[in-house]
Amino acid sequence: MSGSDPNDFTESTEPFALFEAWLAEATASEPNDPTAMALASVDADGLPNARMVLLKGIDPRGFVFYTNTESAKGTELTGQRKAAGLFHWKSLRRQVRLRGPVEMVTPEEADAYFASRPRGSRIGAWASQQSRPLESRFALEKAVAYYTARHPIGEVPRPPHWSGFRILPVSMEFWHDRPFRLHDRVQFLREVPDGPWTVKQRLYP
Repeated sequence: MSGSDPNDFTESTEPFALFEAWLAEATASEPNDPTAMALASVDADGLPNARMVLLKGIDPRGFVFYTNTESAKGTELTGQRKAAGLFHWKSLRRQVRLRGPVEMVTPEEADAYFASRPRGSRIGAWASQQSRPLESRFALEKAVAYYTARHPIGEVPRPPHWSGFRILPVSMEFWHDRPFRLHDRVQFLREVPDGPWTVKQRLYP
């Protein structure tokens, strides 16, 4: 970042480093879930879907989150292999948008993150048929009781239908609120996920 203005990010040349700096500030200032990301995907008919997920990892390849792969988002992501994400940090008046193809994380990555979750969350991953019709709350509680009894002690293994996705951004945009709606917007672009960032441009607010 440049100059004496801490909000002046316009000289940054590497978007992942800029994102991590913004995320660190959001972690200190946001009252709830600084890693919350609005995730957009599309179904087979091209109809978009959006929902909130939690970012669980960032590396030089992209942004990682986890889900039931048989859920609506799981089937859309495996079917269309593309997604968009949006972070909004209200306390900082900042947003980050990203778009690109998606890939599945490795089984080793999924196993490691699953093992780090609270035991109740691991049981819930087995019990919930995410996004599918639920006849009653009792049916869900019954499924939780069933899998709790099935795994009374020891490790709860990762379900085969539960894993992670990584968004491999080819576009990242950083937005910061400015007076009179004359916001700062800077966009980074590249042609392929593992390629260099070739375009950095300001956008009209």
